[in-house]
Amino acid sequence: MVAAGRPGRKGLALAVVLTGIEAAVVAQRRGSLLGLDTIVRCRAGHLFTTWWMPGASVKSLRLGWWRVQHCPVGHHWDLVTPVVVSELSDDERRDAAEHHDLRVP
Repeated sequence: MVAAGRPGRKGLALAVVLTGIEAAVVAQRRGSLLGLDTIVRCRAGHLFTTWWMPGASVKSLRLGWWRVQHCPVGHHWDLVTPVVVSELSDDERRDAAEHHDLRVP
């Protein structure tokens, strides 16, 4: 019997699978493993770098595949998603590297 408010084995297994899928999808988009300087784009088109760890959200609110996070470029809250780094120009990569969201100690 599972206690109320605690995920059962199926719920835990589903969470692990979804985290693995998220890691694979985002790693494919990024072209490498994720970490401290993942380039993301908000819906307004602003590029910046952020910490992006599959299954973990310290500075954002997770909504399925998306995250609501503060955009340091436009100074607003918006949905952000990782970008395909290979599709960015050198200027876009440089611009994203110059704008990093708040670092969490």
